[in-house]
Amino acid sequence: MSRLPLCRAAELAKDAPPQRWLVDALWVERAVGILGGEPKSGKSLLALELAVAVASGAPCLRRFAVEKRGRVLVYAAEDALAVVRERLEGIAAAAGVAFGALDLYVITAPTLRLDTETDRQRLEETVGIAQPRLLVLDPFVRLHSIDENAAGEVAPLLGYLRRLERAYETAVLLVHHVRKGAGKLRAGQALRGSSELHAWGDSNLYLCRRGDSLRLSVEHRAAAAPDDVFLSLPAAGRPLALKIVEQPHAAAAQTAAATAIAVPHQRVYDALAAAPQPLALAKLRQACRIRTSTLCTILAALTTEGTVRKTADGYTVVR
Repeated sequence: MSRLPLCRAAELAKDAPPQRWLVDALWVERAVGILGGEPKSGKSLLALELAVAVASGAPCLRRFAVEKRGRVLVYAAEDALAVVRERLEGIAAAAGVAFGALDLYVITAPTLRLDTETDRQRLEETVGIAQPRLLVLDPFVRLHSIDENAAGEVAPLLGYLRRLERAYETAVLLVHHVRKGAGKLRAGQALRGSSELHAWGDSNLYLCRRGDSLRLSVEHRAAAAPDDVFLSLPAAGRPLALKIVEQPHAAAAQTAAATAIAVPHQRVYDALAAAPQPLALAKLRQACRIRTSTLCTILAALTTEGTVRKTADGYTVVR
């Protein structure tokens, strides 16, 4: 039997690897985690917003940049396939991307039970073949027949999903409900079932109704969380896409933030304009000496303005 590896404390690496985002500020690359919320709070819509963003490279909710686009797999257990398509088409339209070109696949199996060995093997084979950057499973309650309050039953299922992430380098987003009457609890504590669910997540998103809008809160295991974001649900007859709405205090904060990044904003544009070829995010960050999260925000704004575009080799100005 071989012993466990050891390293003298003084010989441990001094610098942690740079933080990489799947979706800037919302979801860490290869993170597993929960998208939780009350019934009818837009959880499924937000999950699909993230899916379309990763599959297309367009900013999620028209604000949060995607560092590197990639294939997405979605399993929507509670919605008819026609409803899933309608929602995806609406989100793609709002994002300004071609629905038919999305590298996004929907698992169409009528049931998927991750507490059975057969379905675990089927999902793993599917992930192994598709090699997605993001796997969306919606909702958790339809994926098993275990007791969600029993840590001993929940932990093996979550361990299986963690193994998928490590084996295939894919992020895993699990949609889940919160407890009834949990409005006064902290977001993570409000999740229904065992505390294993909250502890498992590297990135977690929480939706809560606040009057006519939804409040989105974010937490990460190893990164700072952004300020809460307020969203509105789509009105009847409009594209089925969530929209960010500014609260008075949030609008003031956004104005201050915009002023703070005015100089780096120009620095990023000048670096791209001077480059003879597109610059990858890492090279652009090095040239501008700007944090990744700030740089992604600036690039998303420049892309939305139409002054910068993203190519397969990186970012370049629109000449």
